[in-house]
Amino acid sequence: MKNLLRLIALTTHLFIASHVAAQTITISNAWARATVQGQKATGAFMTVTSKENSKLVAASTPVAGIVEIHEMKMDKDVMKMSALPNGLDLPAGKAVDLKPGGFHIMLMDLKMPLNKDVAVPLTLTFQDSSGKKSQQVVQVPVSVQPPSGQGMNHQHGDHKH
Repeated sequence: MKNLLRLIALTTHLFIASHVAAQTITISNAWARATVQGQKATGAFMTVTSKENSKLVAASTPVAGIVEIHEMKMDKDVMKMSALPNGLDLPAGKAVDLKPGGFHIMLMDLKMPLNKDVAVPLTLTFQDSSGKKSQQVVQVPVSVQPPSGQGMNHQHGDHKH
């Protein structure tokens, strides 16, 4: 009986934490780049807005063995991609764009091709300024290009990794 009560308490706590995250953090314009047969990596992109200072500290999805938060930036004359092991800062009230050529979520060791016009679940883990973590699940549509109106023109092949 004690274990059942603990399970109920834990489930309630996780639901509340997820609900709080959904109220303080807004995700918009989410999409993941479609892949071709044999391709083992792709990116997921979105705009994240937090009402309070927080961080995006992790992400996971059942379609990828490895998921990392990355940034691309110029180093001399070469565009380089690197993981952000400490997460991505989300300043209060400021929209942070995760987009091709900048911050993004890298999906690696793909377990299947990501076909256009499907959606994949992506669990995002956030940490607030007090250190509390919460999660938000986003259904990310798969597309060959950003949703219309985002104006992100980027060819992944232009960059060296």
